[in-house]
Amino acid sequence: MIVFAYPKLFLLVFLPFLWLLLIPRKKQEFGDALSVPFLKDLKEIKNLASHHFFGTNKKIISSLKFLYLFLIWSCLTIAVARPQIVGLPYRLNANNRDIMLVIDISTSMLEPDFSTQNRRIDRLSAVKAVVSAFVQKRTEDRIGLILFGTRAYLQAPLTFDKASIQEILLNTDAGMAGRSTSIGDALGLALKNLRDDAKKENKVIILLSDGENNDGALSMAQAIDLAEKENIKVYTIGVGAEVNFINSLFGLRNNELDEKSLKELASRTKGRYFKATDLNSLAQIYNYIDTLEPEQSEGNVVQNKTDLFYLPLLVAIVLSCFFLISSGRNLK
Repeated sequence: MIVFAYPKLFLLVFLPFLWLLLIPRKKQEFGDALSVPFLKDLKEIKNLASHHFFGTNKKIISSLKFLYLFLIWSCLTIAVARPQIVGLPYRLNANNRDIMLVIDISTSMLEPDFSTQNRRIDRLSAVKAVVSAFVQKRTEDRIGLILFGTRAYLQAPLTFDKASIQEILLNTDAGMAGRSTSIGDALGLALKNLRDDAKKENKVIILLSDGENNDGALSMAQAIDLAEKENIKVYTIGVGAEVNFINSLFGLRNNELDEKSLKELASRTKGRYFKATDLNSLAQIYNYIDTLEPEQSEGNVVQNKTDLFYLPLLVAIVLSCFFLISSGRNLK
């Protein structure tokens, strides 16, 4: 079914007629009528009739030109009214959630202290594999993605497009957002995006980091206060293998993970803190979070919409080009 997002804008189609009514018409060369008082003026009448014929042709051409321009204007009006193909409405699962994933991609995430299939992998590779699988299972949830290092960047606002989230994760490299860690700024950005969204219920932040807040404008104390006031549940995940004798032989370290702040953040927002020391424990954490969040709420009714405004706009552009070309030839 085709509908228009802004049907009231169709009133603009009458603007050319309003312009014709308000702008005074130019007086004709020979007036509206001809006066013939004497028979001796018949010769002059013949000449005037000839002029009148050509004048009539000019009126026809002028009318056709107006209709052509009106057609262009109508196409532009249709375009701004924003035609759309709207699919059949369907109701989302009542347990749907808004989940903002906040992931640390500082250079410390290159630490190769995770393993899979008897080979070592860095922390970020493990996170990308587990989070991608977590996103894949979100059939009714909206997912957002924030990546942070020295700066925090919103990579994807809340969306049902899981493939885009996975593609962004796949192409993420450690250090892309800077070498240091701005947990406070990343949390603040996540809270802002969830606050700006119209939906009021079932909002969750899952924040993952392997370090401490050592950069950015917001301190951890300020960020925790903001999160508590927003009443949005935050699950925190600390990443990094436990430092032991074997790990120290390979030069592996924990990069001063600030577990105290992450635990406080989770506690004050009624979430929970998890520690991921290997790939298996990280996967179990995301699986556990998946079982925690479903809550009953009224499911939203949604419809798939496809914009078609570009079609009348394209027609208007083509017609305008023909008009300009023909006008240029007439001038020559």
